[in-house]
Amino acid sequence: MTTTETSRSRGRPRGFDPDAALTKAQQLFHAKGYDAVSVADLTKALGINPPSFYAAFGSKTALYSRVLDRYAETGAIPLSQILRADRPVAESLAEVLDFAARAYADPATSGCMVLEGTRSNEPEARKAACAFHVAAQESIRSFIAERHPADADRLADFVCTTMAGLSASARHGQSLKRLQSTARLAGMALAQSLPD
Repeated sequence: MTTTETSRSRGRPRGFDPDAALTKAQQLFHAKGYDAVSVADLTKALGINPPSFYAAFGSKTALYSRVLDRYAETGAIPLSQILRADRPVAESLAEVLDFAARAYADPATSGCMVLEGTRSNEPEARKAACAFHVAAQESIRSFIAERHPADADRLADFVCTTMAGLSASARHGQSLKRLQSTARLAGMALAQSLPD
């Protein structure tokens, strides 16, 4: 009987749900940033011990990569839905910035998990976050280039730099009202630069 109780206390709980674990890990990484989250934090939040954590996810960085995949599907700005060919370019980009301001202002998960991850001290985590960031930048640049090829690089840089500033400001506690004011101002600059 002691053997049975001991074996039940080891490993993953019977009801361990990998998808729920990814959700909890995403919340933790988003709220604290990759560097500030320890394996002990993760095992405590997921309700598993370290050997089970490594068996399930391989490493903290491997889990973070899976969380970034999940974030891209469920929490990131839906660029493919906003950047559509049937809308003016400046209007679409302004909506991206407004969406970013609203998403980043959430006090539970302030800022953008990808943008914040690009500053990680861990090279592999930083590389994973940078890959997502570069893909988003390229989506924005390609969208602009379809109708304004000569302006694509500079305006994509402007939009992405503004998003990085919104994320950093949200992390420092700037209010939704102020973030949206910045997004609107940037949207006005885009409208002047891109009369469709």
